[in-house]
Amino acid sequence: RKLAYDSRQQLSQVQNGVFSPSELFLSLDELERQLDIMQSLVLKETPAQRQVWKRKILELREDSSSLRRQGEHYDRMVHANVLQQRERNELLTRRKNRAAGAESDYQNYAQEAQSLDQSQLMVGDLLSTGEASLTGLVQQRQQMRGIKRRVFDMGNKLGISNSTMRIIERRDITDAYLVFGGMVVTCIVIYFCWFHF
Repeated sequence: RKLAYDSRQQLSQVQNGVFSPSELFLSLDELERQLDIMQSLVLKETPAQRQVWKRKILELREDSSSLRRQGEHYDRMVHANVLQQRERNELLTRRKNRAAGAESDYQNYAQEAQSLDQSQLMVGDLLSTGEASLTGLVQQRQQMRGIKRRVFDMGNKLGISNSTMRIIERRDITDAYLVFGGMVVTCIVIYFCWFHF
C-alpha cells in the first residue's frame, strides 16, 4: 500500500513537472514485483486470510494499472508538447533564416494596424460629429417651422405682401436643397475616405 501511495504521489509530481514519467514507471515496476511476491506468499496463508489478501492484491494491481495508464497518457502528452515545441522552433528559425527582413515586416504591419486604428477613431469622430450636426439641423428645422408660423401670423397682422412671403418660402426650399446637397457630398467624401484609404 505504501508503494501504491508513493506511486500516486509521484504521478501528481509528474503532472506538476517535478519528476519525469520514467521515475514513475520504475516505481510502478517495483510495485508489480512486490505484488508478485505477495501473490506467491498468499498461498501460505489460511483459506480465510487467503481471500482477503487476494482481494487486496487485486485492488493494488488495479490501482497500479490505473496509475500506469495515467502516467503513459501524461507521458504521451508531454512528448507531444515537446515535439510541437521543437517543430515550432524549427519553423521559426527557418522563417528567420528565409526572411531576414521579417522583423521589419512585423513592424510595418504593426504600424499599419496602428494607422488603421487611428483612422477608425477619426471616422468614428466624424460620424458622431455628423450625427450631432444632423440632430442640430432637425432641432433648427423645428424651430424654423415655429418661426415661419409666427412670421406668417405677423405678416398677416402687418400686411406683408404675398410676393415677400413667396421669397421667404423659396429661400427655405433653397436652404433645404443646400443642406441635403451638403449631406450627400459629405457622405460621398466619407465613403471615398473609408474605402479608398
